[in-house]
Amino acid sequence: MEDQLLSSKGNKFPVGTSCSTPLVLSTCVVMCGSLAYGFAVGYTSPVQSGIMADLGLSIAEYSTFGAILTLGGTIGALVSGTIADMVGRKVTMWIMDLCFILGWLSIIFAKSVWWLDIGRFLMGIGAGLLLYVAPIYIAEIAPKSIRGGCTAAFAFMVYFGFALMFLIGNILPWRTLAIVGIIPSLVQLIGIFFIPESPRWLAKIGLDKEVEASLQYLRGKNVDISLETAEIKDNVESLTKLSGSRYLDMFDRRYAHSLIVGLGIMMLLQSGGTDAISSFASSIFIKAGCSASFATTTMGFIQLPFAAMGIFLLDAAGRRPVLMVASAGTCLGNFLVGVGFLCKDYDHMSQLSATFVLVGILVFAIFYSMGVGGAATTIVSEIFPMNIKGSAGSLAIVCNWFTSWIVTYAFNFLFEWSPSGVFFMFTFFSGLMILFVAKIVPETKGRTLEEIQASLTLLN
Repeated sequence: MEDQLLSSKGNKFPVGTSCSTPLVLSTCVVMCGSLAYGFAVGYTSPVQSGIMADLGLSIAEYSTFGAILTLGGTIGALVSGTIADMVGRKVTMWIMDLCFILGWLSIIFAKSVWWLDIGRFLMGIGAGLLLYVAPIYIAEIAPKSIRGGCTAAFAFMVYFGFALMFLIGNILPWRTLAIVGIIPSLVQLIGIFFIPESPRWLAKIGLDKEVEASLQYLRGKNVDISLETAEIKDNVESLTKLSGSRYLDMFDRRYAHSLIVGLGIMMLLQSGGTDAISSFASSIFIKAGCSASFATTTMGFIQLPFAAMGIFLLDAAGRRPVLMVASAGTCLGNFLVGVGFLCKDYDHMSQLSATFVLVGILVFAIFYSMGVGGAATTIVSEIFPMNIKGSAGSLAIVCNWFTSWIVTYAFNFLFEWSPSGVFFMFTFFSGLMILFVAKIVPETKGRTLEEIQASLTLLN
């Protein structure tokens, strides 16, 4: 038995047992980006009244300010795959940090709505790059046994940033809060210089020695990486011979399953209302008669223990069960909020409105943080082969951002028209996610990226 555990190159351990310090460091550096994104998403809710009063913004102008992040995200997502394939994962994250830093600076020194919008738009471009390159990088460096947990940790830091913004946003002025928002990007900008490039990207551009050096650094010097290195190189070589890496290759029939899964998950994720609820939580609670500061702070921090739970659930229970159960929870949460606003139309039930809305939003936040966001991000980062990862991954993130932009921009108008109606619409799409996962989405737990992608690719 010992002979099977020892490498022919010496006393080296199998890669599956490895969780090295460099891997943890690399994941932590990437998670600074997810913290920056959480700050960006959570910023607009607690500062709404302050910004509108100081700069004299109308509801339409503030809705544009909130939604323009998603427009920038769409543009960032459009170019994310191309940039990441051309210059690598690390340089793409460096560009992303510059976008966040310039965006926050524009908001800090804003004297009019235009500077706010420019800053938010730049942050959106950075976020569009982030949501493609960060999960991809984590998936490409992590061993299969802990890949789900590492990717879910990325989602956890988004919730942490979101919660922190809600907490300190009720205390700090909006310009000071923007100064806090810039910190994670500055930390990551420095940290990127101390982490390795993705070994799978290095294999794609033919740098074989660098592939081995990167993997050995990530796995630890006493770990045998020969089998993993060979699998990565063979997979990249076979995919390159199969079809090259042209942009339109992703629409080939053999990649149809992967593309449907990726695009479907991203669009349904946003159609369930997550970004709209995050961006305008304060106005939702005020409309229901709740204390906005108490409710938003509770909403932010109740997500953290459940997001932490999700880190372990993805590798323990699998992606599909977690995503289906969590989607059922968000469906229930949206339904309760819809019922709560429906109660306001009836005098004898109006006092129940605030309770239903608060409980519904908290149920939504708990289940979304526990599995929907993390599982969806993990699956999409795993399913595309290297030769279409840039184009297909970008398209999936574009769908995410474009759907988010539509939902976020339309939310305030729909909410004024029918508060209950908009949440019943979110209920429908959350329910649709359950059916989509049950019928279409494969399980990726415990498999290498190469195994997952081969099973989804039709080779005939």
